[in-house]
Amino acid sequence: MSNKLVEGDDIYRLMVERILDSAIFMLDPDGLVVTWNAGGERILGCCAQEIVGRHVSALYPLEEARSGKPERDLLAAAAQSCFDAAGWRLRKDGSRIWAQVSIRPIRDEDGDLLGFVTLIRDLTDQKRSLDELWRSQDRFQRAVESAPNAMIMINRAGRVVMLNLQAEVLFGYTRDEIFAHPVEKLIPARFRKRHREERIAFFASPQSRPMGAGRDLFALKKDGAEFPVEIGLNVIETDEGPMVLASIVDITARKEHEEALLRSQERFRRAVESAPNAMVIVSHKGRIEMVNLRAEELFGYARGELIGRPVEMVIPERFRGRHRHERISFFANPEKRQIDGRDLVALKKDGTEFPVEISLNPIETEEGTMVLAAIIDITERKRREESLRRSNERFRLVVEAAPSGRIVISRADRIELVNAWTEHILGYQRAELLGQRVDKIIPERFRVEYARIRESFFAAPRLWPLGEGGEFYLLRKDGSEISIEAGLNLIEYEEGPMLIAAIVDITERKRKEERLQAALEERDFLLGEIHHRVKNNLQIVSSVLRVQSANIQDAAAFAVLRKCQDQIQLIGLIHETLRRGNNFARVDFGQLLDSLVDVLKRSYDIDSGRIAVSVAAEPVLLPTDTAIPCAQVACELITNAFKHAFPDGRRGTVTISLVTDAVGIILSITDDGMGLPEDAEMERAEWAGLRLVRLLTEQIGGTLSIRRANPTRFILQFPCTTCATGTFEDGPQQPRGPDSSIF
Repeated sequence: MSNKLVEGDDIYRLMVERILDSAIFMLDPDGLVVTWNAGGERILGCCAQEIVGRHVSALYPLEEARSGKPERDLLAAAAQSCFDAAGWRLRKDGSRIWAQVSIRPIRDEDGDLLGFVTLIRDLTDQKRSLDELWRSQDRFQRAVESAPNAMIMINRAGRVVMLNLQAEVLFGYTRDEIFAHPVEKLIPARFRKRHREERIAFFASPQSRPMGAGRDLFALKKDGAEFPVEIGLNVIETDEGPMVLASIVDITARKEHEEALLRSQERFRRAVESAPNAMVIVSHKGRIEMVNLRAEELFGYARGELIGRPVEMVIPERFRGRHRHERISFFANPEKRQIDGRDLVALKKDGTEFPVEISLNPIETEEGTMVLAAIIDITERKRREESLRRSNERFRLVVEAAPSGRIVISRADRIELVNAWTEHILGYQRAELLGQRVDKIIPERFRVEYARIRESFFAAPRLWPLGEGGEFYLLRKDGSEISIEAGLNLIEYEEGPMLIAAIVDITERKRKEERLQAALEERDFLLGEIHHRVKNNLQIVSSVLRVQSANIQDAAAFAVLRKCQDQIQLIGLIHETLRRGNNFARVDFGQLLDSLVDVLKRSYDIDSGRIAVSVAAEPVLLPTDTAIPCAQVACELITNAFKHAFPDGRRGTVTISLVTDAVGIILSITDDGMGLPEDAEMERAEWAGLRLVRLLTEQIGGTLSIRRANPTRFILQFPCTTCATGTFEDGPQQPRGPDSSIF
């Protein structure tokens, strides 16, 4: 069969052998090389002697030869009458070429396989170019696909020829729904005509640039929603001509942020403008960028006179150098701070200087960091502080000069101030007390009570006497205790409210009071003994007179004895009233009248059913030397009423009244009995009692008026400049009534 393949037309053979750009050779049915041309030697590096007779697998890479690929290719060619493929082939030196391989079977007239003719063309350079182009296109495709923004490539006809995943997400379309469609599908209807015109103009002079500079651009989603976009155009040269790659960014969030920023800036501007303090914004170069109305008023400049000027224009010249240095230092480390601890002074337009307090706040702007300065004119505060300082100094001097101890105590219960008298009272130097807890000078048994009083005082401040009505002690340095009275009050300090205690050492007073109390107790004991003895003696005299009266038949003598008894009882009543009132200078005359009436009613055995007695007496305190004659007058007049006003069982009423008016005291004794006879004269012997009444009235400097009948009334009126109304304050009020008599 090899001979048949070799035999052929000589001209055809010569032509094949001279082809240099392709390797053309024949194989027998088993795949052995039968012929070899010059193109095979040039392309694969083997001469005819080196390859003829060898199996065609020698031209395949080793891994393909071992896998049986050469045999499969020949079988495919024999079965399909042709086999065309591209693949790697092996050169003599071991290098590889990328080859276009074509295998054709050769058959005789009967169809029997005679062998194969094989043609190999070296496409290594073309493959390298194609691979590079493919890699370039792949990189471009990958770059577009992985771009963070939506990317769409559009041809001259305005159709979409490529897009990435971000474009699908942004517009809500699948890739197939956009690909090959006009790009105007993604543009709101009202902008489409203008966009076509601009697209045509762009391709007339294609160059990379941003789209729609200076105006708002909008795109259209699949659901019909519009959104603002920013578009960058880049020209891409392709085989089909220039195309444009559009990078599309949804700037909805940016627009919202910008609008929010504008609103925020406007709010900031309004806040600055409406601030109650002067507000000045200064750049890092020290230029005034913004001021508010209050700053204009504070410095006396119009706004236009301040904007753009150095901030040092509102600072006194002697401080400007230092201020520039501090401004540079602030911007080197910008942070919120309060400038205090030293006197700051600002300068008005008219040259007036005034003290200020300044707060600095760094703010970030598009032009960089700036400082917002809040400026407060503290002229009035300085004036108040100076006034407070002088007031505190005066207060300190007053405290120091006080004739009693003064201690100022803080809310934390620390001693803040003491005076010289306190040092004297407690035996401490003031340096030993200042800053110490108050417990240091309070005996342990009083500390709980003091803490309660202090907390109550700070909770509801008021003038609070400490130790009044009880005992309170302080502890001296030597450990001894002193009895004190202290008044607590609240004072306002810069550090807050404090308690000031005015302290009086009452130790000596307490000793005197104790001695006086002992003397009073001794006096009371002696007076009690005297009262007891006088009472007993009066009782003895009264009893003797009563016994003697029982044996006397003479009416005149009996009347005299009865009169003596009445006077003794009156003396006893006055004595008892003085004792019970615990006041030996004055007598409660109202109480005395009540007791006198009860005694006389019993003495004369008055039937209350026949003679009613009414006493209406104000509580009037009379000096003893006035009360005794006044009581004698009352005794005489009441006795006369009982004895003479109601003869023969006649019924009636006796009324005793004691009142005060602007002139003095009025004692009135009235009865509705038979009245005084017309010939009743005080000078006559039978009316001796009335003469005694007249004499006693003159003794106390009073006047006596008499109404003889309907009703009978005696009115005693006398001045008393030393009298007083009310009950005794020195002792308890004693009960009135029958039990008040000593008899």
